[in-house]
Amino acid sequence: MLHEKKGTPRRAPAYNLSHFLILDNISRLLYCNFMLRLSTKGQYGVRAMFELARNFEKGPLTIREIANRQDVSVAYLEQLLNKLRKSKLIRSQKGPGGGYVIAKKPHEISVGMILNSLEGPVAITQCLDPSANKKGCKRVEGCVARLLWKSLGEKIESFLDTINLNDLLNEESKLSR
Repeated sequence: MLHEKKGTPRRAPAYNLSHFLILDNISRLLYCNFMLRLSTKGQYGVRAMFELARNFEKGPLTIREIANRQDVSVAYLEQLLNKLRKSKLIRSQKGPGGGYVIAKKPHEISVGMILNSLEGPVAITQCLDPSANKKGCKRVEGCVARLLWKSLGEKIESFLDTINLNDLLNEESKLSR
């Protein structure tokens, strides 16, 4: 999903308002038949990473601190942090004063990296899901709709790769005004 050079995610072209309107129109169209939704795994994972980015260079946060600040269960958060640690997006520090810290600077961790480590690549339909049953649809080879869903998934991934934790921190400061 990412094209990395020395650990820094590639920045896709900047999106302007028309890109969001296109995505909004697509989402309205898709809403008629099914809902594209991010799982709680992705939502809570981004929130946990945001909390760790907020604390960058201040020291580790315990799992309980993250859970309390983001209103997430400790047991569920434990599973998510374990995946993020295995993906080398966070580090755990043992002992008194220990906890979790992000493994890179906030601007080096994209939302796409977080979601990919927790959810895998974006797969709009089952025929695009690499973990799905390989038998699947018989029409995969010549299906125009599959090409549409593949392109939409790539655009979503590309968009998510343009947003990093530092961007979220900047957005938070705008909300605080």
